[in-house]
Amino acid sequence: MEFTQDYSPIGNVYVSLIFAAIPIVVLFVMLGALRIAAHWAAAASLLSALLLAILFYGMPTVLALSATTFGAVFGLWQLAWIVVNAIFLHNLTVETGKFDVVRDSLASLTTDRRIQALIIAFSFGALLEGVAGAGAPVAITAAIMVGLGFAPLFAASLALLANTAPVAFGALGLPILALGPLVAPIVGADPEITTNTLAAMVGRQVPIFAVIIPGFMVFVMAGWRGMMEVLPAVLTAGISFAVVQFLVSNFIGPNLVDVLAALVSLAALYLLLRIWQPATPWRFEGEVESGASPTAAETPSPAHGSGSVLLAFSPYMIVVVVVIVALIGTIFPNIPAALNVTELLGKASITFPWPGLNEQVIRVPPITTEPSPYPAEFEFTPFLVSGTLVLIAAITSGFVLGVGPAAQLRIYGRTLNQVKLAVLVIALILALAFVMNYSGATSTLGLAFAGTGLLFPFFSAFIGWLGVFLTGSDTSSNSLFGPMQTITAQQLHIEPALAGATNSSGGVMGKMISPQNLAVGAAAIGQAGQEGNIFRMTLKWSLILTTAVGVLAMIQAYVIPWIIPTIGG
Repeated sequence: MEFTQDYSPIGNVYVSLIFAAIPIVVLFVMLGALRIAAHWAAAASLLSALLLAILFYGMPTVLALSATTFGAVFGLWQLAWIVVNAIFLHNLTVETGKFDVVRDSLASLTTDRRIQALIIAFSFGALLEGVAGAGAPVAITAAIMVGLGFAPLFAASLALLANTAPVAFGALGLPILALGPLVAPIVGADPEITTNTLAAMVGRQVPIFAVIIPGFMVFVMAGWRGMMEVLPAVLTAGISFAVVQFLVSNFIGPNLVDVLAALVSLAALYLLLRIWQPATPWRFEGEVESGASPTAAETPSPAHGSGSVLLAFSPYMIVVVVVIVALIGTIFPNIPAALNVTELLGKASITFPWPGLNEQVIRVPPITTEPSPYPAEFEFTPFLVSGTLVLIAAITSGFVLGVGPAAQLRIYGRTLNQVKLAVLVIALILALAFVMNYSGATSTLGLAFAGTGLLFPFFSAFIGWLGVFLTGSDTSSNSLFGPMQTITAQQLHIEPALAGATNSSGGVMGKMISPQNLAVGAAAIGQAGQEGNIFRMTLKWSLILTTAVGVLAMIQAYVIPWIIPTIGG
């Protein structure tokens, strides 16, 4: 049963745009205006997309339902599997008390609130984002800062602001891993090559903001003068993170970008604070001053021994080792076959056409140069998918921390219950994205946005920003709008890698105002119901930073286009 896409069912792409945008509007209104729970909003949006596909675009019901199940299964396997196991890893550290050791060791490095915010909200928050994502960095870092004496709403706002630069590569590269396979069939390239190219392009955008965000945070806290007083720490945190983020994303891949960058940033700050401290420790107004800053020798030492601290950080190090070993063939393509664990694990992978959908949808010009079937293939990679690697690392970490099999099963069961709604949202959002892609609705949106012409790279950042505001996830935003951005770029003869990357880079700036993340931040500090106040504190920062991403994309598109990698080139 074949279905040929029609991008202007009623003869005009801009009028068709009104209909094509209905699922997005439903999601926006239910989340942003009506404040309905994300899973209900996603379900309603998916239902509207199905009705749109069948009644407006004329897609056969069987194909529409097949696209729905394809998207849901893809979301569960590629995305939700990471979230579940990453949260399981974190819960193991909490259960064993090792997370308290991590918190105390971070707080002991300095008494200056500005630098504490850099260490906890920016560097350690980036580590949590790199491993887990899914709101965990905001909740955990905000709670730690409140425990240290930060004002609750301010702590939540700082945590949200800091949780920007690392988001594009969060949860072991999840947003890019989701975007690559969606963009690949549109541009006619291999999914792995597409994913790595998009990672490289994002790695040529977000590191600039990784340098800016630490200074921006301290400026918000203490003003320009207060920021300049701790400039060595600001530059150390931001530059060390940005350099590693660029190098790993461009020369290794998306999986370990944030984890390695955060670890280097934490280490760099630790070494700096051994030889330098601000002249006077900064406090919030009303806090008791403690006099001059301690010297390096007098800096508070952790309440835990070095062995205990090393053990507490071991789960994060184990994740790094497991991922590097499993993906060693990708990291080092010329490695001897006997050492190529990647090739060995990949032998268990299976790729099969999705029943009732593969090549049953025909894409036509101007989306393609000539009518061509739209592939729908599912790749089952049991041992190379990121979620499995995190699970292996988590189980290993559990034994290292002294947690036996029975206790691990109990913690895993609690984790499943904890993330069940998040998993449901992921499945629904990916189902929505696939229905819109295969029905042609995404292409209608893309053709309409092509009308912005030369300004499209600027608006591309705000499209991604809107997607994260709506869904609370850069992964979901990439799934919703990444294909549309790619199609639009093709229509305007702009390199698709720039559009896909800018969707992700602009999207991260919307995370600090997303209703879901505001709720996470407020709940973590015991301020449920104060989301509106946090929103008002973060909105202007979000708009300023998204505008900066848009300007950067314009510069990259028209002033320094050589910086943009070509997918498959």
